[in-house]
Amino acid sequence: MSAIEESSDGPIEVIQVLIVLHPSFGAQELCGPLEVLSNALHKPKDPGTKAFECTIAAGSPGTTSSSGLTVKAEINFEDAHEDLKEYDVLIVPGGVGVDDVLKKDTEPIKLIQDFAKLQQTDPSKERTLMSIGTGSLILAHAGLLQGLAATTHPDYYTKMEIICKEAARRGDLEQTDVMEENYVVNNARFDLGEKLEENPFVLSKRPDGRRKSIARKGSNAWKESVKRRESNARRASLRLGGLRVITSGGVTSGLDASLYLVAAMVSHDSAQEVARLLQYSWNKGITVDGIDV
Repeated sequence: MSAIEESSDGPIEVIQVLIVLHPSFGAQELCGPLEVLSNALHKPKDPGTKAFECTIAAGSPGTTSSSGLTVKAEINFEDAHEDLKEYDVLIVPGGVGVDDVLKKDTEPIKLIQDFAKLQQTDPSKERTLMSIGTGSLILAHAGLLQGLAATTHPDYYTKMEIICKEAARRGDLEQTDVMEENYVVNNARFDLGEKLEENPFVLSKRPDGRRKSIARKGSNAWKESVKRRESNARRASLRLGGLRVITSGGVTSGLDASLYLVAAMVSHDSAQEVARLLQYSWNKGITVDGIDV
């Protein structure tokens, strides 16, 4: 269950985030989402309404990135497995160390698979799995992208396709639609927007000149989402039990995806305020369930 904090208006829910590291992870692929989520507030400019609590898990007390940054883990993978039900979001940064994870078929693969299974056995809770850059290769290897659309770092599109095909052969033969996109959201549980011009995630004209597609409107707040999103039965009928799966293309794409997550789970105003604090120009154009938005 998400942690509860007190604010001037009463208790608020703090969304619990687990970030899993592997040796030679990408430092920016960790720091980007961490900065975004750590600065997000349920009520912009009210520091007493913290929206996310991030916990770092790794296989050793200190894990070193490919650039030499050593990060202290707050919990190990064994503890992460035991406490997995407590987390709402699991984030998988990429980096050059992904190759070693895939070759050895080691953690955090099992942890990610268990997180996905948890959603299938308990669809009463809304959960999100998000990868940054080549972290999506781990999701593909784990067999979690079959039947979904996904993206990865541009230098790894071909490798992603190969890994997805291998996973399909091991699984139920369903393919993954590997897309050359900024970030891709699956099982977003979006409502069709009645006023398309008011949808912050619909661009009237895409920067790359491509067509605008069907508009979909996300939830306005974490509290509202509990009341207005689909029933447990409907969620359970979705792939992976309705687990929201987000894959992003790289460092800046990871920032965009993280801001999207804030907008979807907290509010668009909160995401805008975080972007302002970080002095970052947020690219809101996304791909939802394989459809460009």
